[in-house]
Amino acid sequence: MTNSSGRLPALLAMLVATTCLGTPPHHGKTPVRSTGSRHKAISPAEIKLPTGFSASIVAEDLGPARHIAITRTGDIYVKLSKLKDGKGIYRLRDTDKDGVADERTGFGDYPGTGIYLKNGFLYASSNSGIYRYKLNEKEEVINPEQPEQIVSGLRVKTRDQSKSIAVDNQNNIYVNIASDNDACREAGTGKGMMPCPLLDSAAGIWQFNANKPNQAFADGVRYATGLKNVVGLDWNPKSNSLFVLQHGRGQFHDFYPQYYTPQQSAELPAETMYEVHKGDDAGWPYVYYDHIQKKKILAPEYGGDGKKTGGEKTITPLAAFPAHMGPNGLLFYTGTAFPEKYRNGAFIAFHAQSASLHKGYLVGFIPFKNGKPAGKWEIFADNFAGTDLVKPTGPVQHRPCGLAQGPDGSLYVTDDLNGTLFRIAYKSPAGGVKSASASGKK
Repeated sequence: MTNSSGRLPALLAMLVATTCLGTPPHHGKTPVRSTGSRHKAISPAEIKLPTGFSASIVAEDLGPARHIAITRTGDIYVKLSKLKDGKGIYRLRDTDKDGVADERTGFGDYPGTGIYLKNGFLYASSNSGIYRYKLNEKEEVINPEQPEQIVSGLRVKTRDQSKSIAVDNQNNIYVNIASDNDACREAGTGKGMMPCPLLDSAAGIWQFNANKPNQAFADGVRYATGLKNVVGLDWNPKSNSLFVLQHGRGQFHDFYPQYYTPQQSAELPAETMYEVHKGDDAGWPYVYYDHIQKKKILAPEYGGDGKKTGGEKTITPLAAFPAHMGPNGLLFYTGTAFPEKYRNGAFIAFHAQSASLHKGYLVGFIPFKNGKPAGKWEIFADNFAGTDLVKPTGPVQHRPCGLAQGPDGSLYVTDDLNGTLFRIAYKSPAGGVKSASASGKK
Protein backbone atom coordinates (compact mmCIF):
# COMPACT_ATOMS: atom_id res chain seq x y z
CA MET A 1 0.00 0.00 0.00
CA THR A 2 1.11 3.53 -0.65
CA ASN A 3 1.65 5.63 2.41
CA SER A 4 -0.77 8.32 3.53
CA SER A 5 1.16 11.25 2.07
CA GLY A 6 -0.06 10.39 -1.41
CA ARG A 7 -3.67 9.83 -0.45
CA LEU A 8 -4.90 13.29 0.43
CA PRO A 9 -4.53 14.81 -3.04
CA ALA A 10 -6.31 11.81 -4.52
CA LEU A 11 -9.15 12.10 -2.04
CA LEU A 12 -9.46 15.83 -2.60
CA ALA A 13 -9.64 15.25 -6.33
CA MET A 14 -12.53 12.88 -5.75
CA LEU A 15 -14.40 15.48 -3.76
CA VAL A 16 -13.88 18.24 -6.28
CA ALA A 17 -15.03 15.96 -9.08
CA THR A 18 -18.30 15.35 -6.30
CA THR A 19 -55.73 15.47 13.58
CA CYS A 20 -53.94 15.78 16.84
CA LEU A 21 -53.31 12.40 18.48
CA GLY A 22 -52.34 13.17 22.03
CA THR A 23 -49.95 15.96 20.98
CA PRO A 24 -51.22 19.49 20.33
CA PRO A 25 -50.77 20.77 16.78
CA HIS A 26 -47.94 23.20 16.26
CA HIS A 27 -49.14 26.57 14.90
CA GLY A 28 -47.25 29.69 13.97
CA LYS A 29 -45.65 31.56 11.13
CA THR A 30 -42.12 30.63 12.08
CA PRO A 31 -40.66 27.37 13.34
CA VAL A 32 -40.31 27.13 17.11
CA ARG A 33 -37.22 25.83 18.91
CA SER A 34 -36.84 24.41 22.40
CA THR A 35 -35.20 27.06 24.55
CA GLY A 36 -33.05 24.48 26.31
CA SER A 37 -31.27 23.17 23.22
CA ARG A 38 -27.54 23.78 23.06
CA HIS A 39 -27.74 23.70 19.28
CA LYS A 40 -29.00 26.53 17.16
CA ALA A 41 -30.27 26.08 13.65
CA ILE A 42 -28.07 27.74 11.08
CA SER A 43 -29.48 30.35 8.74
CA PRO A 44 -30.69 28.77 5.48
CA ALA A 45 -28.45 31.27 3.69
CA GLU A 46 -25.45 29.47 5.20
CA ILE A 47 -26.18 26.35 3.17
CA LYS A 48 -23.82 26.39 0.20
CA LEU A 49 -25.70 25.52 -3.00
CA PRO A 50 -25.21 25.72 -6.77
CA THR A 51 -26.37 28.90 -8.52
CA GLY A 52 -30.15 29.20 -8.69
CA PHE A 53 -30.82 27.06 -5.62
CA SER A 54 -31.94 28.31 -2.21
CA ALA A 55 -32.66 26.71 1.14
CA SER A 56 -35.37 27.38 3.71
CA ILE A 57 -36.40 25.88 7.05
CA VAL A 58 -39.73 24.06 7.10
CA ALA A 59 -39.70 22.90 10.72
CA GLU A 60 -37.47 22.78 13.79
CA ASP A 61 -37.31 20.83 17.04
CA LEU A 62 -38.58 17.66 15.42
CA GLY A 63 -36.28 15.49 17.48
CA PRO A 64 -33.98 12.89 15.85
CA ALA A 65 -35.59 13.03 12.40
CA ARG A 66 -34.47 10.15 10.20
CA HIS A 67 -36.19 9.19 6.96
CA ILE A 68 -39.10 11.10 5.48
CA ALA A 69 -41.99 10.65 3.02
CA ILE A 70 -44.09 13.35 1.34
CA THR A 71 -47.58 12.94 -0.10
CA ARG A 72 -48.87 14.38 -3.37
CA THR A 73 -50.73 17.03 -1.31
CA GLY A 74 -47.56 18.10 0.48
CA ASP A 75 -48.07 16.44 3.86
CA ILE A 76 -44.74 15.34 5.33
CA TYR A 77 -44.31 12.15 7.38
CA VAL A 78 -41.12 12.08 9.48
CA LYS A 79 -39.78 9.02 11.31
CA LEU A 80 -37.93 9.60 14.59
CA SER A 81 -35.21 7.34 15.98
CA LYS A 82 -36.28 8.33 19.52
CA LEU A 83 -39.77 9.15 20.75
CA LYS A 84 -40.77 12.79 21.05
CA ASP A 85 -43.69 13.36 23.43
CA GLY A 86 -44.30 9.62 23.20
CA LYS A 87 -44.58 9.56 19.41
CA GLY A 88 -42.25 8.11 16.77
CA ILE A 89 -43.88 9.51 13.62
CA TYR A 90 -45.00 13.09 12.95
CA ARG A 91 -47.14 14.38 10.13
CA LEU A 92 -46.26 17.97 9.27
CA ARG A 93 -48.68 20.19 7.38
CA ASP A 94 -48.34 23.70 6.00
CA THR A 95 -51.94 24.90 6.28
CA ASP A 96 -51.39 28.45 5.02
CA LYS A 97 -48.89 27.54 2.28
CA ASP A 98 -46.17 29.89 3.50
CA GLY A 99 -43.42 27.27 3.40
CA VAL A 100 -43.47 26.58 7.16
CA ALA A 101 -45.12 23.56 8.76
CA ASP A 102 -47.66 25.01 11.20
CA GLU A 103 -49.46 21.80 12.18
CA ARG A 104 -47.90 18.71 13.75
CA THR A 105 -49.65 15.41 14.36
CA GLY A 106 -47.88 12.66 16.27
CA PHE A 107 -48.60 8.94 16.26
CA GLY A 108 -46.79 5.62 16.53
CA ASP A 109 -45.32 4.62 19.90
CA TYR A 110 -42.09 3.12 18.55
CA PRO A 111 -38.77 4.65 17.46
CA GLY A 112 -37.13 3.77 14.16
CA THR A 113 -35.66 4.97 10.90
CA GLY A 114 -37.61 3.76 7.85
CA ILE A 115 -40.70 5.32 6.30
CA TYR A 116 -42.11 4.89 2.78
CA LEU A 117 -45.29 5.74 0.84
CA LYS A 118 -46.54 3.20 -1.69
CA ASN A 119 -49.87 2.03 -3.14
CA GLY A 120 -52.15 3.65 -0.58
CA PHE A 121 -50.12 2.75 2.49
CA LEU A 122 -47.60 4.40 4.75
CA TYR A 123 -44.93 1.88 5.74
CA ALA A 124 -42.76 2.53 8.79
CA SER A 125 -40.13 0.53 10.62
CA SER A 126 -39.16 0.12 14.24
CA ASN A 127 -35.75 -1.26 15.15
CA SER A 128 -37.13 -4.80 15.01
CA GLY A 129 -40.15 -4.77 12.69
CA ILE A 130 -42.22 -3.15 9.96
CA TYR A 131 -45.73 -1.66 10.16
CA ARG A 132 -48.15 -0.15 7.68
CA TYR A 133 -51.00 2.32 7.86
CA LYS A 134 -53.90 2.52 5.41
CA LEU A 135 -54.30 5.95 3.78
CA ASN A 136 -57.43 7.75 2.62
CA GLU A 137 -57.76 9.49 -0.73
CA LYS A 138 -55.84 12.50 0.64
CA GLU A 139 -53.01 10.20 1.77
CA GLU A 140 -53.86 10.77 5.42
CA VAL A 141 -53.47 7.87 7.87
CA ILE A 142 -56.93 6.47 8.66
CA ASN A 143 -56.25 4.60 11.93
CA PRO A 144 -53.01 6.00 13.34
CA GLU A 145 -53.24 4.05 16.59
CA GLN A 146 -53.90 0.72 14.88
CA PRO A 147 -51.08 -0.07 12.48
CA GLU A 148 -50.91 -3.45 10.80
CA GLN A 149 -47.73 -5.30 11.68
CA ILE A 150 -46.10 -6.70 8.57
CA VAL A 151 -42.83 -8.08 9.99
CA SER A 152 -41.53 -8.74 13.49
CA GLY A 153 -38.45 -10.35 15.00
CA LEU A 154 -35.72 -8.60 13.01
CA ARG A 155 -32.30 -8.82 14.65
CA VAL A 156 -31.53 -5.84 16.88
CA LYS A 157 -28.47 -5.39 19.08
CA THR A 158 -26.79 -2.44 20.78
CA ARG A 159 -25.31 -0.83 17.66
CA ASP A 160 -26.47 -0.04 14.12
CA GLN A 161 -30.12 -0.74 14.86
CA SER A 162 -31.65 1.12 11.92
CA LYS A 163 -34.08 -0.75 9.70
CA SER A 164 -34.36 1.26 6.48
CA ILE A 165 -37.06 0.23 4.01
CA ALA A 166 -38.11 0.51 0.37
CA VAL A 167 -41.01 -0.97 -1.60
CA ASP A 168 -40.91 -2.07 -5.24
CA ASN A 169 -43.66 -2.26 -7.86
CA GLN A 170 -44.48 -5.93 -7.15
CA ASN A 171 -45.41 -5.36 -3.49
CA ASN A 172 -42.11 -6.53 -2.08
CA ILE A 173 -40.64 -4.63 0.85
CA TYR A 174 -36.89 -4.52 1.43
CA VAL A 175 -35.27 -3.94 4.82
CA ASN A 176 -31.69 -3.55 5.94
CA ILE A 177 -30.42 -5.57 8.90
CA ALA A 178 -27.00 -4.33 9.93
CA SER A 179 -24.11 -6.26 11.39
CA ASP A 180 -23.45 -5.50 15.05
CA ASN A 181 -19.80 -6.54 14.68
CA ASP A 182 -17.69 -4.17 12.63
CA ALA A 183 -15.47 -6.81 11.02
CA CYS A 184 -16.90 -10.15 12.25
CA ARG A 185 -13.88 -10.63 14.51
CA GLU A 186 -13.56 -13.05 17.36
CA ALA A 187 -13.91 -10.99 20.55
CA GLY A 188 -10.68 -9.30 21.63
CA THR A 189 -8.73 -10.47 18.62
CA GLY A 190 -7.98 -9.48 15.06
CA LYS A 191 -9.05 -12.87 13.77
CA GLY A 192 -12.08 -13.08 11.53
CA MET A 193 -14.74 -15.72 12.09
CA MET A 194 -14.92 -18.07 9.13
CA PRO A 195 -17.54 -18.35 7.94
CA CYS A 196 -19.00 -15.22 9.47
CA PRO A 197 -22.04 -16.44 11.47
CA LEU A 198 -23.75 -13.04 11.34
CA LEU A 199 -24.54 -13.35 7.65
CA ASP A 200 -27.50 -15.65 8.36
CA SER A 201 -29.45 -12.93 10.16
CA ALA A 202 -27.65 -9.62 9.54
CA ALA A 203 -25.34 -7.70 7.20
CA GLY A 204 -27.74 -7.78 4.29
CA ILE A 205 -31.06 -6.84 2.74
CA TRP A 206 -34.12 -9.00 3.41
CA GLN A 207 -37.24 -9.13 1.23
CA PHE A 208 -40.77 -9.62 2.56
CA ASN A 209 -44.31 -9.50 1.13
CA ALA A 210 -45.50 -5.94 1.69
CA ASN A 211 -49.17 -7.06 1.78
CA LYS A 212 -48.89 -9.99 4.19
CA PRO A 213 -49.41 -9.28 7.91
CA ASN A 214 -47.65 -10.94 10.83
CA GLN A 215 -44.59 -12.27 9.06
CA ALA A 216 -41.69 -13.46 11.17
CA PHE A 217 -38.03 -13.09 10.25
CA ALA A 218 -38.02 -16.66 8.92
CA ASP A 219 -40.68 -15.72 6.35
CA GLY A 220 -38.32 -13.34 4.60
CA VAL A 221 -35.80 -13.95 1.84
CA ARG A 222 -32.19 -12.85 2.17
CA TYR A 223 -32.16 -10.72 -0.96
CA ALA A 224 -28.54 -9.53 -0.79
CA THR A 225 -25.71 -10.22 1.63
CA GLY A 226 -22.25 -8.93 2.49
CA LEU A 227 -23.48 -5.41 3.34
CA LYS A 228 -22.23 -4.31 6.76
CA ASN A 229 -24.79 -1.56 7.30
CA VAL A 230 -27.17 0.12 4.87
CA VAL A 231 -29.07 3.16 6.14
CA GLY A 232 -29.72 4.77 2.73
CA LEU A 233 -31.60 2.79 0.09
CA ASP A 234 -34.12 3.54 -2.63
CA TRP A 235 -35.91 1.85 -5.51
CA ASN A 236 -34.72 3.29 -8.81
CA PRO A 237 -37.71 3.63 -11.15
CA LYS A 238 -35.51 3.89 -14.24
CA SER A 239 -33.62 0.64 -13.70
CA ASN A 240 -36.46 -0.98 -11.72
CA SER A 241 -33.93 -2.12 -9.15
CA LEU A 242 -32.79 -1.52 -5.60
CA PHE A 243 -29.83 0.73 -4.84
CA VAL A 244 -28.14 0.80 -1.44
CA LEU A 245 -25.45 2.80 0.35
CA GLN A 246 -23.11 0.88 2.61
CA HIS A 247 -21.31 2.18 5.68
CA GLY A 248 -17.79 0.76 5.60
CA ARG A 249 -16.00 -0.94 8.49
CA GLY A 250 -13.18 0.69 10.45
CA GLN A 251 -10.21 0.04 12.73
CA PHE A 252 -7.57 -1.46 10.47
CA HIS A 253 -4.57 -0.34 12.47
CA ASP A 254 -5.46 -1.70 15.93
CA PHE A 255 -4.51 -5.31 15.22
CA TYR A 256 -2.69 -4.70 11.93
CA PRO A 257 -0.21 -1.82 12.36
CA GLN A 258 2.21 -3.65 10.08
CA TYR A 259 -0.20 -3.07 7.17
CA TYR A 260 -2.07 0.14 8.05
CA THR A 261 -1.05 3.41 9.63
CA PRO A 262 -3.62 5.32 11.74
CA GLN A 263 -3.95 7.72 8.82
CA GLN A 264 -4.71 4.90 6.39
CA SER A 265 -7.19 3.46 8.86
CA ALA A 266 -8.98 6.84 8.89
CA GLU A 267 -9.09 6.94 5.09
CA LEU A 268 -10.24 3.37 4.40
CA PRO A 269 -12.38 1.69 3.35
CA ALA A 270 -14.71 3.55 1.00
CA GLU A 271 -18.37 4.07 1.70
CA THR A 272 -20.07 2.46 -1.30
CA MET A 273 -23.13 2.48 -3.55
CA TYR A 274 -24.40 -0.78 -5.03
CA GLU A 275 -27.21 -1.83 -7.31
CA VAL A 276 -28.40 -5.09 -5.78
CA HIS A 277 -30.37 -7.99 -7.17
CA LYS A 278 -31.54 -11.23 -5.58
CA GLY A 279 -28.58 -13.37 -4.58
CA ASP A 280 -25.94 -10.63 -4.74
CA ASP A 281 -23.01 -10.60 -2.33
CA ALA A 282 -21.15 -7.33 -1.67
CA GLY A 283 -18.32 -9.08 0.16
CA TRP A 284 -18.38 -7.99 3.82
CA PRO A 285 -16.58 -9.03 5.99
CA TYR A 286 -14.15 -10.83 3.71
CA VAL A 287 -13.32 -7.95 1.38
CA TYR A 288 -13.63 -4.16 1.32
CA TYR A 289 -13.39 -1.54 -1.42
CA ASP A 290 -10.30 0.68 -1.55
CA HIS A 291 -11.24 3.83 -3.48
CA ILE A 292 -7.61 4.88 -3.76
CA GLN A 293 -6.43 1.68 -5.40
CA LYS A 294 -9.89 1.24 -6.99
CA LYS A 295 -9.88 -2.43 -6.06
CA LYS A 296 -11.65 -4.93 -3.84
CA ILE A 297 -9.10 -5.77 -1.14
CA LEU A 298 -8.96 -8.86 1.07
CA ALA A 299 -9.68 -7.89 4.69
CA PRO A 300 -6.76 -8.37 7.09
CA GLU A 301 -8.89 -10.57 9.35
CA TYR A 302 -8.99 -13.04 6.46
CA GLY A 303 -5.38 -12.97 5.34
CA GLY A 304 -5.16 -9.59 3.62
CA ASP A 305 -2.27 -7.16 3.86
CA GLY A 306 -3.79 -4.03 2.34
CA LYS A 307 -2.70 -5.04 -1.14
CA LYS A 308 -4.08 -8.53 -1.83
CA THR A 309 -7.24 -8.40 -3.87
CA GLY A 310 -10.24 -10.65 -3.35
CA GLY A 311 -13.97 -10.97 -3.82
CA GLU A 312 -13.92 -12.07 -7.43
CA LYS A 313 -17.50 -13.32 -7.11
CA THR A 314 -18.78 -10.29 -5.23
CA ILE A 315 -20.45 -7.28 -6.82
CA THR A 316 -18.44 -4.12 -7.50
CA PRO A 317 -19.66 -0.76 -6.22
CA LEU A 318 -21.05 1.70 -8.75
CA ALA A 319 -19.75 4.63 -6.73
CA ALA A 320 -17.35 5.09 -3.83
CA PHE A 321 -17.01 7.88 -1.28
CA PRO A 322 -14.38 8.83 1.33
CA ALA A 323 -14.38 6.72 4.48
CA HIS A 324 -16.65 7.41 7.44
CA MET A 325 -18.87 10.02 5.75
CA GLY A 326 -21.99 8.03 6.73
CA PRO A 327 -24.27 7.97 3.65
CA ASN A 328 -27.66 7.77 5.37
CA GLY A 329 -30.15 8.95 2.74
CA LEU A 330 -30.66 8.06 -0.92
CA LEU A 331 -33.20 9.62 -3.28
CA PHE A 332 -33.62 9.22 -7.02
CA TYR A 333 -34.89 12.54 -8.31
CA THR A 334 -37.91 12.10 -10.62
CA GLY A 335 -39.10 15.70 -10.86
CA THR A 336 -38.53 18.41 -13.47
CA ALA A 337 -38.15 21.48 -11.25
CA PHE A 338 -34.37 21.12 -11.05
CA PRO A 339 -32.10 21.61 -14.08
CA GLU A 340 -31.73 18.75 -16.55
CA LYS A 341 -28.51 17.37 -15.05
CA TYR A 342 -30.32 16.41 -11.84
CA ARG A 343 -33.17 14.50 -13.44
CA ASN A 344 -33.17 10.79 -12.56
CA GLY A 345 -29.91 11.29 -10.66
CA ALA A 346 -29.18 10.27 -7.08
CA PHE A 347 -29.03 12.62 -4.10
CA ILE A 348 -27.16 11.31 -1.05
CA ALA A 349 -27.31 12.63 2.53
CA PHE A 350 -23.98 12.28 4.32
CA HIS A 351 -24.46 12.05 8.08
CA ALA A 352 -20.82 12.31 9.18
CA GLN A 353 -17.43 13.48 7.95
CA SER A 354 -14.16 12.28 6.51
CA ALA A 355 -11.66 12.68 9.35
CA SER A 356 -8.75 13.08 6.96
CA LEU A 357 -10.47 15.60 4.68
CA HIS A 358 -12.51 17.41 7.36
CA LYS A 359 -15.38 17.36 4.92
CA GLY A 360 -18.91 16.09 5.53
CA TYR A 361 -22.42 16.81 6.83
CA LEU A 362 -23.55 17.53 3.30
CA VAL A 363 -25.78 16.37 0.46
CA GLY A 364 -24.02 14.92 -2.56
CA PHE A 365 -25.24 14.15 -6.05
CA ILE A 366 -24.43 11.57 -8.73
CA PRO A 367 -25.74 12.08 -12.29
CA PHE A 368 -27.44 9.00 -13.78
CA LYS A 369 -28.26 7.97 -17.32
CA ASN A 370 -30.35 4.94 -18.21
CA GLY A 371 -30.40 3.88 -14.58
CA LYS A 372 -26.62 3.92 -14.10
CA PRO A 373 -24.14 6.49 -12.75
CA ALA A 374 -23.00 8.77 -15.56
CA GLY A 375 -20.28 10.76 -13.85
CA LYS A 376 -18.41 11.36 -10.62
CA TRP A 377 -20.20 12.36 -7.47
CA GLU A 378 -20.17 16.01 -6.44
CA ILE A 379 -21.12 18.15 -3.46
CA PHE A 380 -24.61 19.61 -3.94
CA ALA A 381 -25.48 21.18 -0.56
CA ASP A 382 -22.74 21.91 1.96
CA ASN A 383 -22.17 23.48 5.39
CA PHE A 384 -24.98 21.85 7.36
CA ALA A 385 -22.31 21.57 10.06
CA GLY A 386 -22.44 25.33 10.57
CA THR A 387 -18.78 25.36 11.58
CA ASP A 388 -15.41 25.05 9.90
CA LEU A 389 -14.57 21.35 10.07
CA VAL A 390 -10.85 22.08 9.76
CA LYS A 391 -10.80 24.51 12.69
CA PRO A 392 -14.17 24.17 14.42
CA THR A 393 -15.38 27.18 16.40
CA GLY A 394 -18.31 25.29 17.88
CA PRO A 395 -20.27 22.03 17.72
CA VAL A 396 -21.72 20.57 14.53
CA GLN A 397 -25.25 21.93 14.16
CA HIS A 398 -26.96 19.56 11.72
CA ARG A 399 -26.46 16.02 10.41
CA PRO A 400 -28.29 15.35 7.13
CA CYS A 401 -30.07 12.02 7.24
CA GLY A 402 -33.27 11.62 5.20
CA LEU A 403 -34.24 12.90 1.76
CA ALA A 404 -37.57 13.34 0.00
CA GLN A 405 -38.97 15.02 -3.09
CA GLY A 406 -41.89 17.41 -2.65
CA PRO A 407 -44.88 17.61 -5.01
CA ASP A 408 -43.35 20.75 -6.56
CA GLY A 409 -40.03 19.04 -7.20
CA SER A 410 -38.17 20.60 -4.30
CA LEU A 411 -35.78 18.57 -2.15
CA TYR A 412 -36.32 18.06 1.59
CA VAL A 413 -33.47 17.18 3.97
CA THR A 414 -33.91 15.99 7.56
CA ASP A 415 -31.42 16.56 10.36
CA ASP A 416 -31.38 14.09 13.24
CA LEU A 417 -29.11 16.17 15.48
CA ASN A 418 -30.96 19.46 15.80
CA GLY A 419 -34.31 18.25 14.48
CA THR A 420 -34.44 20.69 11.59
CA LEU A 421 -36.17 20.07 8.26
CA PHE A 422 -34.71 21.94 5.29
CA ARG A 423 -36.23 22.53 1.86
CA ILE A 424 -34.07 23.20 -1.19
CA ALA A 425 -35.74 24.80 -4.22
CA TYR A 426 -34.60 26.04 -7.61
CA LYS A 427 -35.48 29.24 -9.42
CA SER A 428 -34.33 29.54 -13.01
CA PRO A 429 -32.17 32.55 -13.99
CA ALA A 430 -35.13 33.84 -16.03
CA GLY A 431 -37.09 34.11 -12.81
CA GLY A 432 -39.58 31.33 -13.35
CA VAL A 433 -40.00 28.26 -11.17
CA LYS A 434 -40.60 25.07 -13.10
CA SER A 435 -43.18 22.56 -12.01
CA ALA A 436 -42.53 18.94 -11.18
CA SER A 437 -44.36 15.70 -10.65
CA ALA A 438 -44.99 14.45 -7.15
CA SER A 439 -43.03 11.65 -5.59
CA GLY A 440 -43.76 9.51 -2.56
CA LYS A 441 -40.23 8.46 -1.82
CA LYS A 442 -38.63 8.72 1.56
